[in-house]
Amino acid sequence: MKKLTLLICLMSLMFLSITGVSAEDKKKFKIAWSHYTGWEPWAYAEHAGILKRNAEKEGIEIELDLINDYVESINLYTAGAYDGCVMTNMDALTIPAVGGVDSEVIIVGDYSNGNDGIVTREIDSVKDLKGQKVKLVELSVSHYLLARALEMNEMKEKDLELINTSDADIGALFVSDKAKGATVTWNPILMQLRNVPGAKLIFDSAKIPNEILDLMVVKTDAPANLKRALVRTWYETLEEMKNNDEAIAFMAKNSGATPAEFKAQMKTTHFYPTREEAKTFINSPKLPEVMNYVRQFSFSKGLFGSTIKSVDGVGIKIQDTVLGSKDNIKLRFTDKYLTQD
Repeated sequence: MKKLTLLICLMSLMFLSITGVSAEDKKKFKIAWSHYTGWEPWAYAEHAGILKRNAEKEGIEIELDLINDYVESINLYTAGAYDGCVMTNMDALTIPAVGGVDSEVIIVGDYSNGNDGIVTREIDSVKDLKGQKVKLVELSVSHYLLARALEMNEMKEKDLELINTSDADIGALFVSDKAKGATVTWNPILMQLRNVPGAKLIFDSAKIPNEILDLMVVKTDAPANLKRALVRTWYETLEEMKNNDEAIAFMAKNSGATPAEFKAQMKTTHFYPTREEAKTFINSPKLPEVMNYVRQFSFSKGLFGSTIKSVDGVGIKIQDTVLGSKDNIKLRFTDKYLTQD
């Protein structure tokens, strides 16, 4: 896979060299997205013409592509097929950044405020998980959530028996397996499991606010007009969503949920509703703290690969703060485009 990614990137560079098209000269850009409560506004932005209007204002075209496989969307971005992609903060670090792609976070859209959680049978607390089987998608955000829950309860993963389970199967297995145990998952699966008789939610992402972040990530060398168009589109869309039943109905149907289900998912998704609130968070001490948790967890699980020998091997720049290598910065958080209209 790494060889294929490298080949695609080299071919892209050769094409640009032959045609003489630089990043600044490009007029058409491709953005990938996948279904999730915090990213459904992008589909509505396209549907309502907000994305097209802002692209035209900047003299460019923006093609928004739905990729039904979330991880594949990030792989395609990393390989050079897309100029931008939605992803979580952990995945932005462990896939494109670790893969050598210099990326910039231009929108911190929301954080999971209960969309991810640990649901159990016959277990009343995180401390009671000791010695129990826990099903989850290993090395995912669910794994990070579990690690934080254990840390907050002075426990270690070795205290449990982890069972790697695909997201396609995890819900059905919880329903069918009546044995004592726990499952870590996300909405809408989590919402469904909480309604199973006897199920208990013992920990969720509301207990670690601002940590599981949903982002719009673009190539650092992408032109400013693309970044401005995307940021303006996002905040205009959030504004239009307020008290707009048509927008909610569209996003619900597009995601395969009922309006009531989608509204319930939005309640556990904390959107940063304005540029000012997003800017405040980006400039707060909380963001470096969060990204330090994320990089430490990711490195400890081998998500930096075999060639990066230290947790400091990849640099993360948050405004003027750098975590890790100052000579190998591959993930950047900026408020620059929040101040441009």
